[in-house]
Amino acid sequence: MSRLRHMLSATSLIAISAAQGPVWALEADENTEITIEEITVTARKRAESIQDAPISVTAFNAQAIEDAGIRETADFIQLTSNITLAESQSISTSFLTIRGLTQVRNGEIPVAVVIDGVLQFNNRQFVQQLFDVAQIEVVKGPQGALYGRNAAGGAIIINTKEPSNETEGYLKFGYGKGDEVTTEGSVSTPIIEDELYVRLSGRMVNRDGYFTNITRDAPDDPFFDRALRGRVAWRPNDTLSVDFNANYSKHDGRGIGFQFGAASADDTSLPFRANNEDLGERETFGASLKIEKDFEIGTLLSVTSYDKINTLTRADQFPYTELANGVDDNVPFGDGTQSQYTDIEGWSQELRLTSPSDQRLRWQVGAYFLSWDRFISSTVGLDTGDGIRRVTRTPFFNVADNPTVSFFADDNDNTAWALFFQLNYDILDNLELSVAGRYDEEKRDQSVSPQNTGGVPGAQNSETFNHFSPKVTLSYAATEDINLYGTYGEGFRSGQFNQNGTRDAAEAAGIAGVDDVVDQEVSKSWEVGAKATLLDNRLRLNLAYFDTSLSGQQYFVFIGGIGAQVLINIDDVDIRGVEAEAVFRAAEGLDLYASYGYTDSEIKAYTTDPQFVGNKAPYTPDMTFNTGFQWNVGISSTLNLITRVDYERRGKQFWSPDNIFPRSALDLVNARVALEDAAGRWTLAGSVNNLTDERYNSEFVIPAFSHKANPRVWRVDFRYNF
Repeated sequence: MSRLRHMLSATSLIAISAAQGPVWALEADENTEITIEEITVTARKRAESIQDAPISVTAFNAQAIEDAGIRETADFIQLTSNITLAESQSISTSFLTIRGLTQVRNGEIPVAVVIDGVLQFNNRQFVQQLFDVAQIEVVKGPQGALYGRNAAGGAIIINTKEPSNETEGYLKFGYGKGDEVTTEGSVSTPIIEDELYVRLSGRMVNRDGYFTNITRDAPDDPFFDRALRGRVAWRPNDTLSVDFNANYSKHDGRGIGFQFGAASADDTSLPFRANNEDLGERETFGASLKIEKDFEIGTLLSVTSYDKINTLTRADQFPYTELANGVDDNVPFGDGTQSQYTDIEGWSQELRLTSPSDQRLRWQVGAYFLSWDRFISSTVGLDTGDGIRRVTRTPFFNVADNPTVSFFADDNDNTAWALFFQLNYDILDNLELSVAGRYDEEKRDQSVSPQNTGGVPGAQNSETFNHFSPKVTLSYAATEDINLYGTYGEGFRSGQFNQNGTRDAAEAAGIAGVDDVVDQEVSKSWEVGAKATLLDNRLRLNLAYFDTSLSGQQYFVFIGGIGAQVLINIDDVDIRGVEAEAVFRAAEGLDLYASYGYTDSEIKAYTTDPQFVGNKAPYTPDMTFNTGFQWNVGISSTLNLITRVDYERRGKQFWSPDNIFPRSALDLVNARVALEDAAGRWTLAGSVNNLTDERYNSEFVIPAFSHKANPRVWRVDFRYNF
């Protein structure tokens, strides 16, 4: 009871103090009353008010995205309670934690990521530049019944701006710390008026970096990212809609970014030193076709997608140690090299039939199919001082410069399919029952490279994972301004293969409990919540309590001797917590907001290390707190000044089940000041992230691998709309 009182007391304090505001735009109506504009969300696959939706959802519309300076995935994560992102290594390797459910290296993300209606099937797609975006929705709690695979922790729904019947667009230019240069733009125009439209958008970011490699006397973390997107929309009549979307991105930057030898998770004193460049690459291409057709029975939706992803990282084997400068004259380079390559290709098909919304019983039924191939190789080489070879599918054993010492590689041919449904029934005018379910099955076939230096070269392995994920929700409109809900749902993340031979390598390194097959992860969660609109629509307050039982939580260990990132399972973990989010319109043009999340986790069973039962789950901060304000004031008849400050406190966080080396709580401040034309033609803005220059590690990996977070970063940008 004391734990529950702590959570409820914290919720009450934040509920009284202020409220979360990037979620909603605000406006004064024609009677000059100060009110909050209604936001429509589609988290339940239907359009509805965010306050009517019986789920925990945070939404950012296009104006909120611009006002908050959201440029990348991490920016909106930082503004949302009970969800964090550990950005480390390359752009394709970051780790999301939501309500205690975590992402691990080479594992699946714990949320479904849906962009323009298309489910992203691989975690290496998640971190990306955000531009020309119409709305972002962060849904918390299991969403597997509607969104399927990996939606155990929730869903992140990103909708880019659609082509329009009018010619419009914008150009944006920016400059910032590390000689960062940004170019961004979009244009939309009709090809056939009132029928066929096209929109092209792109963004390029190029900077030297924020850190220096003292051995090479060169930037350690360069960043060069290019992204291009095209959308074509065909609307021949009111009953048919066809959308084609294609995107391409290319990234060159840091590959690993870790330092070895940190005294603790708070130690940021180590310099970057390595005789080799730390290199990371990612190239992606995606295309999708979405067709919606209205029939008398309902709307039939077809979504077909294709994606291809290539990544390559190369760095010192034990990054940034003294061995990078050699042991002695006879061994000038002492730590070896490491690299990892992935080649991923997949296509998916979804069919969904949705009933009309204007009836007492509403329903959806559908099917989903995904086929994807993944090749992955992990390599350790001898550092001869001649750089690091690009090892992809073939090792280089018998060469003089950077010969391959160990090579672990395999092809994974995978298929997944699912059947799902949802029924919504209005028991009373103010009481709705929703019942949903989804059956997922994934088959994984692994073909081990004949050139493997461990395990069983040439081995063929096959495993099948499946689960039925039900969800039941009861929502009650107590008054016109207060909605209550309760829900139970289950989530599923498929098992998979470690690279063949890692079990033997782990045993040789003294690490027990590692297998070549990783079990699936299943969560069972219930939640109760309340949503209120108060003070004549000037205050919105949302509260939630959740409780989750997690079986087979996927976790990883790092075996430096073979450069291996190995997944294991924690048998049982219990997670519970509370959230409070609100927004308050204090005066015309002045918005106050805050959010609070508390998560209490406990390992209940752990076969690998039973001594850690009772400890906190890894990668889960005990609390998050966000607050801030935005003030929009007219300084003349033609100019507006917008001032915004955001503060985040992220609680203490353990990185491993043994609960040693926790990272202390963080205090982060972001600020943005913008001068804009009152007619909306242009905006000149300056922003600072990590205003107080907090020095901390974004991730810490046992035994002593630390990854520095970015220091204070400033930017200036100019946007022109046409």
